Amino acid sequence: MISAFFVVLFAFLAGMDGILDQFQFHQPLVAATLIGLANGHLTEGIILGGTLQMLALGWMNIGAAVAPDAALASAVSAYLVTGPAQVSVDTGMAIAIPLAVAGQVLTIGVRTLTVALAHVADKQAEKGSLRGVETVHWTALSLQGLRIAIPVIIVMAVGAGPVNDTLNAIPDVITKGLAVAGGFIVVVGYAMVINMMATAELWPFFFLGFALSAVSELNLIAMGMIGLVLALIYLQLSPRFNGGSGKGGSGSGSNGGDPIDTILNNY
Repeated sequence: MISAFFVVLFAFLAGMDGILDQFQFHQPLVAATLIGLANGHLTEGIILGGTLQMLALGWMNIGAAVAPDAALASAVSAYLVTGPAQVSVDTGMAIAIPLAVAGQVLTIGVRTLTVALAHVADKQAEKGSLRGVETVHWTALSLQGLRIAIPVIIVMAVGAGPVNDTLNAIPDVITKGLAVAGGFIVVVGYAMVINMMATAELWPFFFLGFALSAVSELNLIAMGMIGLVLALIYLQLSPRFNGGSGKGGSGSGSNGGDPIDTILNNY
């Protein structure tokens, strides 16, 4: 019962943070890991969350375009993988794709509904009621949390048996096709991220990372430490970031450095 409470709580927070974008609960790696922890299967949650995170790297809301919902995909698939159903990570990945599309429809519906709440907030503001405005804001935010929590509650209420029967009834050609499509989406998302960071200053680090990945003795922790050290060295030596003039980093911002660095150094 306690694990079920935390699963619903984490799903609710993931839905809220999909709008807040403050604590990153909606990110697949965070949501799936927390739900896996609540169900006592942390390793499976981390594996699923990391895989889904690669899939969602290129997902973002741009203007009026709403991206597929990573929060719903992460919460439901993580519960299916780490909960009583104990489906495989590959199956969870295949399920996550249509869930993300369904979540996209749900979030559009909730955002449409909050348009009416905006008018209610305007009326409360005209009355000078700060508490009324806050209540409307919390109501709209709670609706975003419920759009993730309610589907998770429904899956929990259905039970592991019917869920497994439904998943087993899906033809392999569909599940395998969705898994292949998920792999393609991962590549596209990673390519979009590379396209955004494709600068002359960062390309050397990109290729260095590929070279270091061939060293089998280095695990992810070692790779992360090497990357952090290289970043710190780069920031210290580059005049662009340390406010120097290119002569050992001792110059001031007036010699071509960052104006923000100049302000901080003079403060």
